[in-house]
Amino acid sequence: MDSVFVMPGTVAAPRGGILRDPHNRYETVREALSRIDKAARDMGLPNISTRLIEHNDTSDRRGPEVQYLEIFAVSIATHHMLVAEGVEPVAIVGQSIGELWALAAAGHLSVEDAARLAVARSEVLTRQSWDGKMLAVGVDGRRAESLAGLMDHPNLVLACENAPRQSVISGPSQLIEQVERVADTFGWPSLPLDVPHPTHTPAMAQAARDLRATAPRVPYGTGRWRVCSPWLGRDVGDDDPVDLVAGALTARVRMLHTIRELHAAGADAFVECGEWAVVTKFVEASIPGVRCVVPLSESDPVEAVRALAAESTDAGPSRPYAVRVPVQAGAVATAPVAAPPTRVTVPAPVSYVAPATPAPVVEAPSGSVATPVSDALNYASVLAELQTLYGDFLGYPPDLLGEDDGLESELGVESLKQVVLLGRVSDQFALPDLRSNSSLLSVGTLRRIAESVVAGRAEAAGR
Repeated sequence: MDSVFVMPGTVAAPRGGILRDPHNRYETVREALSRIDKAARDMGLPNISTRLIEHNDTSDRRGPEVQYLEIFAVSIATHHMLVAEGVEPVAIVGQSIGELWALAAAGHLSVEDAARLAVARSEVLTRQSWDGKMLAVGVDGRRAESLAGLMDHPNLVLACENAPRQSVISGPSQLIEQVERVADTFGWPSLPLDVPHPTHTPAMAQAARDLRATAPRVPYGTGRWRVCSPWLGRDVGDDDPVDLVAGALTARVRMLHTIRELHAAGADAFVECGEWAVVTKFVEASIPGVRCVVPLSESDPVEAVRALAAESTDAGPSRPYAVRVPVQAGAVATAPVAAPPTRVTVPAPVSYVAPATPAPVVEAPSGSVATPVSDALNYASVLAELQTLYGDFLGYPPDLLGEDDGLESELGVESLKQVVLLGRVSDQFALPDLRSNSSLLSVGTLRRIAESVVAGRAEAAGR
């Protein structure tokens, strides 16, 4: 089993005592927590690990810097627990500030330097004191971007594409409140996010400049594992860590695309290095049926990790391990390196291809003859062509266009666009009468259009 470790970004402060068992069991966990504590003390902050290894339920939120370091501590401790039990990642992916945790877990940065950089990031954001908010909206990125565009403000933008029906908009508080009302009018679910610092908007440009000017420059190691960056859209190479963290403040996070590319390249399990299913919820929504594990949410985290390790062992021999190393600006090469036998690799990302699905069964209208198997297969091929045609026109991945999704009610395709698309379908399948079939506009699903194409072809063949 090829596992990807995912690191959450800004989430709620972890529960007290969440790391008690890992701390008691694993020397590597104790060492990592000790190093975070030392870095915190050097910066005038309290010990980070104390609350996390004691059994108490207090949130004890002591400012955003402590919250970030607590999230970091949970992520790095989970990573070390997994590795200690024999589960090694083919790649590590972080969401937003979680990319910093991923760099530390992979060995690109020391734990202390990652902690210092996280605090520096928090301090410049606090100094900017921007009146902004982030809003999760239950629609795809295209519609969320259109929703933000209605307000026509340069700092109100699509910030994160997390899943097919989960996006995040970031912008000025007053405009976010308007966006929330508009989303409610459309019937789109939305939820304001409780984050200390709204980011991933051009409004953070000044904070990014300040971070580049004031953050401590940190040494950068080769790294033991591959790190995939959802905002860069590629693997991290020899990028400067400060530039990486600063650049992410104004950039869009494309988590959906990153996890789909990894899955298409062979990753078949995603493991959350956090307390709850956050990033893995996006994974499950983006790749139905994929294996997701959240060890710390289980009653026995160690047993959950050991079960995952056993699955990885039972899966058979590993593929050769490789890392992507920088050659020159803009170029990346793959070089083999020595590695433990359990380590595997995912090839370079490729375009996501949805798993093959059985041909849908189409019920014949009342009083008609059931569709033969050959026609059902014909239906499937026609549907696939329609999904590609409509996807290219609308900017949707074809696999997200369900056969029963209402083109207007669910996908937002206005009637004039439907007329244009139906004309293209008519031309593509050489069915001129289809262009004038107004019932296909009123019903407006790919199933009805595909069925009409199949029926039209059968009629033309029988003439």
